[in-house]
Amino acid sequence: MRGLQRFALAIACIVLGGMPALAQNYPNRPIHFIVGFAAGGPNDIVARILGEWLSNHMGQQWVVENRAGSGGMLAAGFVTTSPPDGYTVMFVAPNNAIGESLYKKLPFNFIRDTVPVAGTLRLANLMIVPPDLPVNNVAEFIAHAKTNPGKLNFASSGNGTSVHMSGELFKLMAGIDIVHVPYRGSSAAYPDLMTGKVHVMFDNLPGSINFAREGKLKALGVTTAQRWPSTPDIPAIAETVKDFEASVWYGISAPKGTPPEIVETLNKAVNAALADPKLAARFAELGAVPMPMSPAEFGKLIADETVKWRKVVEFANISVD
Repeated sequence: MRGLQRFALAIACIVLGGMPALAQNYPNRPIHFIVGFAAGGPNDIVARILGEWLSNHMGQQWVVENRAGSGGMLAAGFVTTSPPDGYTVMFVAPNNAIGESLYKKLPFNFIRDTVPVAGTLRLANLMIVPPDLPVNNVAEFIAHAKTNPGKLNFASSGNGTSVHMSGELFKLMAGIDIVHVPYRGSSAAYPDLMTGKVHVMFDNLPGSINFAREGKLKALGVTTAQRWPSTPDIPAIAETVKDFEASVWYGISAPKGTPPEIVETLNKAVNAALADPKLAARFAELGAVPMPMSPAEFGKLIADETVKWRKVVEFANISVD
């Protein structure tokens, strides 16, 4: 028995003793950056901009991998079962907080099975409609929807995304009957939105703002409580629907068990990226504001958002099996 105990102790010392060396040599191969939505969408756009900076400054390539499906839950499932070695990390967004209550049969618990690494950006969703829809502001859209109950639909980037839940919250608070149509990422919804097959979407600013600026879609309002700094000419939905608010945030998490030294290395690298004026300017063009955080601060944000959106899911009485 003592021999077995000594053997177990020796193995533990080897494993624990190797962690600092692992962190010192980290990274020594490419890092896989998992995005739960299709290429071309807002999450993907931001991940590739950030990944390019990190690749250039960490000495190893950040490889963006798109694993779209189930509102980002397929990607989350992949990451939670990946080796906790710092070479697989995940692009995190409100869908990861929402999914815990919306999806009833998830094989993982996001908070339990991941470790928070860093916050990255905070932004708004933009309420956008086809150019030929006969409305020009939020009040006119509500009136149009009430005149046509059940005939209008709202697109989203998938069940459980902030894009979906912004629509559900708007539907409830405005007292209208519009039908949810989920897509595999917001980029897949845009052709139908532009041609009027779907009638409205509440997409993240990085994916939607250029379409609005180019006149391909009409912007009616932002989902934040006040007007967003980068789009001061676009009203907040709350100016028409009192107390409406659905802000968006992005960050990075890693599989549970990732060594703290590696988490700290990643956190410092991401915060350095967010402090770069050139990178901040690129994000500002997309309507995003840097959100540097410690791992603990980002973990608290995820926990708080999980509680917030659970209340909305329960109030709206929606679920996905």
